[in-house]
Amino acid sequence: MGERCQVDFYLLGSPALDAGRLACKLAMMAWERGHRVSIVSRDRSHLAELDEMMWASPEGRFLPHEPGPGTAAPVELLTEPPGEEGDVVINLTERPLPPPLPWNRLLEIVPHRPADREASREKFRHYRAGGLEPRAHDIN
Repeated sequence: MGERCQVDFYLLGSPALDAGRLACKLAMMAWERGHRVSIVSRDRSHLAELDEMMWASPEGRFLPHEPGPGTAAPVELLTEPPGEEGDVVINLTERPLPPPLPWNRLLEIVPHRPADREASREKFRHYRAGGLEPRAHDIN
């Protein structure tokens, strides 16, 4: 694991952009580069939506995934942060992940809605207060 977790925020620039679809795209990119990916979601219902989405997103592709911790699949779908086994973690919850952050990368997707953006601002401040230097990327 990296000595320090790199935190990246992806800001959705339009209401037409979907956090789940971007999570699938980011997970696919990470997996294709040889990384193990953990996606943390708010609840089992949202995990079921992501599970369904990953069968065809990105379009025409299949992202090998499985719900639950410690799966053999390269992408795991979770409702709690992974242990130290995570390499790339995508957080789709409204709360920051608690320290320590033992992973190489943490990806946060910032929805377009103003109410959702405020929760993301809090997460950004939380990580910065913990000594990390989050980076922001605009997605249009």
